[in-house]
Amino acid sequence: MDVEVRIRGLMMDPATNMPIVVLKDVASDTVMPIWVGIFEANAIAIEIEKLAAPRPMTHDLTRNLIHHLNGILEKVVITELRDDTFFAILWMRQDNEPITVDARPSDAIALALRADCPIYVSEQVMQSAKLNTSGPAEGPTAEQLRGWLEGLNDEDMGRYKM
Repeated sequence: MDVEVRIRGLMMDPATNMPIVVLKDVASDTVMPIWVGIFEANAIAIEIEKLAAPRPMTHDLTRNLIHHLNGILEKVVITELRDDTFFAILWMRQDNEPITVDARPSDAIALALRADCPIYVSEQVMQSAKLNTSGPAEGPTAEQLRGWLEGLNDEDMGRYKM
């Protein structure tokens, strides 16, 4: 079973200075962090803030390609957590045929925001990630990070709160 999530915020990990996308289960207070690269975080932030780029960014191009090829992005699902790496799948439909495409979660999230489609996390990944929020090896312990993420308020989330 997949758990629908929304972006709770986009912030910097205070221990590693790496961007974190914080996903929140829409049906509970469970949060799940995903560390992403700075460029991917920027692509997500631009869409959250609804800023217009002078030229289409990669995720805009991808959305436009899907649309112009008579496709629709129905949902994205973060499906797996293996060796501290998340995996995602784009669920699309073209000419009434289902199509799945492997994607990095950061790209899947950026594309989902642009296509206004739901984001899901597999229940297994949600359970594993909320218990194993290790992130980079030199960061805080899983328990410390989980307590920190769950205790964040809107002001802590910075200007990217949702």
